[in-house]
Amino acid sequence: MEQKGFTLWFTGLPGSGKTTVSQLVAHELRQRGLRLEVLDGDVVRTNLSKGLGFSKEDRDINIKRIGFVCKLLTRNGIVAIAAAVSPYEEIRQHNRREIQDYFEVFCKCPLEVLIERDPKGMYKKAIAGEIPNFTGISDPYEEPAQPELILHTDREKPEESAARVLRRLAELAYLPHRYEKKDAETSQRDEEIIRRRLEDLGYV
Repeated sequence: MEQKGFTLWFTGLPGSGKTTVSQLVAHELRQRGLRLEVLDGDVVRTNLSKGLGFSKEDRDINIKRIGFVCKLLTRNGIVAIAAAVSPYEEIRQHNRREIQDYFEVFCKCPLEVLIERDPKGMYKKAIAGEIPNFTGISDPYEEPAQPELILHTDREKPEESAARVLRRLAELAYLPHRYEKKDAETSQRDEEIIRRRLEDLGYV
């Protein structure tokens, strides 16, 4: 059976869990035999968008570049997984229009929780004025108007969020129907499998 390409786009404030959940989902999709590429925002900035800053114009260019790569991958039957802050609704909508099969995941987490977590100390530096144009502090973040899925990453464990993404992809026919309409016991078993893999990957 020929693989259907699609773009899975994770957006959310810095530290909201985009990379962690996207990597878990990518691992599961690879386990199920799908061909895919992951475009993480931080990695893209050191390669595809090297030299761009964090002004609105540069952010827009960066997100459009990621979107263009996702469009090409999707068109050629590859699953493209993007994890980038992508703070502006206008540019996310641009990518939605450009990419034929676009699935948006909003990693939603209250700012106060992110400031409290702050494992890299980025929010602390941004609040102190040491990091300019920091999304959520000195730059805005526009929440998605109609994402395909909202993950409440302040209340969900990463493996729970990943399992929800997989189930929603199945419901929308991006994955084989055998992943649809699982009962509570099966869903819990899936989350346990993902949790173990999360441990193996060193995320917990």
